[in-house]
Amino acid sequence: QVQPVESGGGSVQAGGSLSLSCRASGRAYNPYMAWFRQAPGKQHEGVAAIATADGSPWYGDSAKGRFTIARDNAKRTIYLQMNNLRPEDSAVYYCAADWRGGRLLDKSQYNQWGQGTQVTVSA
Repeated sequence: QVQPVESGGGSVQAGGSLSLSCRASGRAYNPYMAWFRQAPGKQHEGVAAIATADGSPWYGDSAKGRFTIARDNAKRTIYLQMNNLRPEDSAVYYCAADWRGGRLLDKSQYNQWGQGTQVTVSA
């Protein structure tokens, strides 16, 4: 199986914006994909998930009102637009695919993971 491929991320000052993208292969794209993040010394945190069929989004508490998840079915790609970034958003962000069923923002419910991309927000 081919793992999801992420792109984007980088460094920005607080209040700035960054975007991430992730392309999944084959059936791993459906029916849900998600973004997670992990900061040093912390557990994985569910950021956002999306139903690839109709684009319905779900957000973790830290993402609500600032982040937007979207998808392009023709490209089997999901996106995460992050606005008004804060230093506490600094983490490695991971794309998750091949949903197993269950809670969408539970990392144990996905079989495939991207390599991770660093997001750093400076004060």
